[in-house]
Amino acid sequence: MGNKISILGILSLTFAMFIWASSFIALKAAMNEYGAHTVIFVRMVFASMCFLIFIKSFLKYDFTKKDILLILLLALFEPCLYFLFESKALQLTTASQAGMIASLMPLITSVAAVFILKELISKQFIFGSILAVFGAIWLSLEATSSITAPNPMLGNFLEFLAMTCAAGYTIVAKHLTYKFSAIFLTAAHAFIGTIFFLPLAFYELTTTPFVFKLEGFLWTAYLGVIVTLGGYGLYNYSLTKINASKASIFMNLIPVFTLVLAYFILNERLSYIEITASIVVLFGVFISQIKIVIPKTIFNLFNKQ
Repeated sequence: MGNKISILGILSLTFAMFIWASSFIALKAAMNEYGAHTVIFVRMVFASMCFLIFIKSFLKYDFTKKDILLILLLALFEPCLYFLFESKALQLTTASQAGMIASLMPLITSVAAVFILKELISKQFIFGSILAVFGAIWLSLEATSSITAPNPMLGNFLEFLAMTCAAGYTIVAKHLTYKFSAIFLTAAHAFIGTIFFLPLAFYELTTTPFVFKLEGFLWTAYLGVIVTLGGYGLYNYSLTKINASKASIFMNLIPVFTLVLAYFILNERLSYIEITASIVVLFGVFISQIKIVIPKTIFNLFNKQ
């Protein structure tokens, strides 16, 4: 029975990572048809509609001023600033490279935890972090401009800022989960995001010609329903079967799935040097996050030099 539960948890977690990776493809594809702010607004609307059935259960919470401020801060990080940065990033770089930069999110969260939560870090973490950042910079420097990625270096930097916002979201959410359910926080994320992106989408629609395109609409609906509910639901289900610390390692599957999906759906290609840089990023993040024992003699060699 234990093995069945473990396998079920791993499958759920893997598919959740696949769905989240597909969001890079879906967002870039949707923005090929509609304006970025319009896509994000409609996505937030779809997501909000999915949570309407939970409103009665949300009213049971007793909100303090501090709770409200933290919830607003949570939403400011994500979806507000996060999607402003990411939508612009995907207009400037490829989904493949954005997915690779996204793999830095666990590392950024850990660094933030060091400064905010005063958590201790190991030499292993420092080594992995330097390696991952080096790989990300290398990847950006090797990127070449194209019609779908006119400024990949700037796009990758904006994606990095988006991941910084995601890290801020994670830290605030971690504090709020002691009082509020994950469903409520996800719903608040969607409701506030809808309000925030409404004027931006309205301005976009009134200043640029709008032509309804089914493909763009379906991608947007996919982002709002499948990515929000499917990815979230499978991830949380997997946490009932797998330890949270082990589950975080699966985040490294997101850039891998993104590369594969971008290859088949968006026809994106990475050069051999970009693939090598991507491997360096993934390896650095993996080293920094996983708990393994590295012989002290390796680090002693560095200390002696």
